Amino acid sequence: MIRTGRSPPVRITIYPAVEAIGIGRRTQRALRACLRDEKMKNRFNIFTLFNKIEEITIIAMFSAMVIIIFAQVIMRYVFNNSLYWSEELGKFFFVWISWLGISLGEREGEHIKITMLTDKLPFKKAHVFNIISSLIVLGICLVTFYYSSSLVISQWTTKYAGIHISISWGYLAVAVGTGLMPLRSVAAILKSVKSIKEGPPADEEILQEEMRIEEGGEA
Repeated sequence: MIRTGRSPPVRITIYPAVEAIGIGRRTQRALRACLRDEKMKNRFNIFTLFNKIEEITIIAMFSAMVIIIFAQVIMRYVFNNSLYWSEELGKFFFVWISWLGISLGEREGEHIKITMLTDKLPFKKAHVFNIISSLIVLGICLVTFYYSSSLVISQWTTKYAGIHISISWGYLAVAVGTGLMPLRSVAAILKSVKSIKEGPPADEEILQEEMRIEEGGEA
């Protein structure tokens, strides 16, 4: 504590420069959170490995699909002799890419969302709506996973006509995609809960305050 005349005591914290310019406790919490995030990035995270495997698998399947379709075009229009299995195999890879892509899309925040309502809500209420949305997606994925798993089991003896493998491998893409998606939904829910507990970042508070002033609110 430091007293200067009649002025209130000044507390020296681990962020004296930040305190001196009057940014406040919430900004300090945000800075501490950033430091914790930096430390977590330096640690081995199993999700990092999982994300890499997911990305490599999608890229490998997409590359194989493009090569197969290109080879089919060359064979048909140059050598007048098409590959009978190429179209079916290309569709097979396309199905897998699509269902694996829903997990990647959720991770990157690329799914289409209507944010007209949440954009107008306060920070905490917007995250509550995000949690509700993620719970709905979670329920849909679990139901789809259940029925797709049943198809994988029941269709095991049926085979594709061209590539001569079980149709269950195609249905397995649905089961894998809807099995991975709940992990992303749970991660999104936990992130929203953490945001509600910690409150909005300092820069977002400033932005909301400026928006209130522009709308004729509190100056």
